[in-house]
Amino acid sequence: MAIHTINEKNAIAERLLLAAEKVGKLAEQEAKSAEENATISVNVINLMKETEITKMMLPKKYGGPQADLRTFANVVRKVANYNISAAWLTYLYPLHNILPAFLPEKGADEIVHQGGLICDIFAALGTAERDGDGYRISGKWSFVSGVNFSDWVGVGVMIHFPDSPKPVYCLPMLKVSEVEVVNNWDTFGLRGTGSNQIIAKDVYVPMERILRLDQAELTRRPPVEEYDTDYPFYHVPFFPSFYLGFGYMALGGAERILKEFKDQTEKRVRLMDGVRESESPRSQRVLSEMTTDFHIAEALLDKYIGLLENYEKDGCVTPPSEFFSIRTKAIKICTDIAVRSLLTLGGGALYKGGAMELFLRDIISVATHKTSLYEDAVAAYGKELFGFNGGVRG
Repeated sequence: MAIHTINEKNAIAERLLLAAEKVGKLAEQEAKSAEENATISVNVINLMKETEITKMMLPKKYGGPQADLRTFANVVRKVANYNISAAWLTYLYPLHNILPAFLPEKGADEIVHQGGLICDIFAALGTAERDGDGYRISGKWSFVSGVNFSDWVGVGVMIHFPDSPKPVYCLPMLKVSEVEVVNNWDTFGLRGTGSNQIIAKDVYVPMERILRLDQAELTRRPPVEEYDTDYPFYHVPFFPSFYLGFGYMALGGAERILKEFKDQTEKRVRLMDGVRESESPRSQRVLSEMTTDFHIAEALLDKYIGLLENYEKDGCVTPPSEFFSIRTKAIKICTDIAVRSLLTLGGGALYKGGAMELFLRDIISVATHKTSLYEDAVAAYGKELFGFNGGVRG
C-alpha cells in the first residue's frame, strides 16, 4: 500500500512537471505580447487548464490530484525557468483552490462545481453590511492577479459578526461578473500577471461563501466535522503555506539568469584586454559565487518546506516571522544574483527584449510584494528571537 502511494505521488509529480515545462515554454514564446498586453494570453491559460495545473491543489474530493507541497513548489519553479509572470499565475490559480477547501461545504460545492478559476486579494480594504443570512460587500482593491481569466474573487474585509466581540478578518468569495474590473496594470515588472483593480458595490455574499481567515489561521482545519486528513493544507500554518510559491518563483528565475549569464559570458571577449571572459578569473569567480549563493537560497527554501511539513510534529512552535525571514532571505539572494549578473555583463545586457532584462525586472518585482519584503521580515524575526511578538502572519 505504501509503495503504491509513493508511486502514485511520483507519477503525479512527473506529469505536473512535464505540464509545467509546456506552460513555461509557451509563455516564453509569447513573452513579448504579454508585456505589451499586460497579461499572459488565453493560450497559456487554456494550456494550464488542459494539463490540470490549475487543479493541482484541488482536494481529491473534487477530483483534483491533491499534489504535495514539494511538487507544487517545483512546478512553480519550473515555469519560472521560462517566464516568471506565468509562474506567478501557475502558483496562484491552483493555490486558490485551497480557499473553498476552508469554506462550509455548501459554499465549497458551489464554487468548485461552477468550475471557474479563482483569484483573490487579502488586503482588508472592503466594508460589509449585514443583509439577511449574508453580507453586502463594497470596496476597491488593487493588485488582483489573474482576475482577467477568473470567475471568482476573494476580497479582504473585516466583518463584525453578531457572535464576535470585534471585527474579524474574512475573505468573502464574490463572482467576478458582479464586480467592475479596472484594467490599470501598467508596471515595471510582472506585467504578464494582469494584476488589475476591482471595485465592488453592495455585492451580496451568503455566509457559506465567507471564509473566516481568523479561523483558518487558528485551527488549520475546515469548518466541517469530517474532512480529508491527507489534504496537505490542513496540517500547516495557513499564511506561511499560502506564501510558499513566491520564493520558488524567484528561485526559478535566478536559475535561468545563471544560465543566461554563463551563456553570454562564454561568448564574450573584453575589448580592454582581449581575454575571453570564460577564461578570466573575474567571471569565473563571479559565476562561482553566484552559483553558491543560489544553492544557499535553494537550501533555505527546502528548510522552509521542511518546517511546513513538520509543523504539527514539531508542536506548532515555528513562529510566522521565522517563515517570513527564511522566505524573504531566499528571495533577496535571488534578487542579488540577478543584479550582479547584469552589472558583471555590462552595457551589452541593457537592451530591451532579452532574457536578462525581463528576468531581472520580474525578480525585482517579486521582491517588492508585501510578503517578500526583507527588511520587514528580519525586523519581525528579530523581535521574536528576543521574546517579543513579531506581529506578522508569515
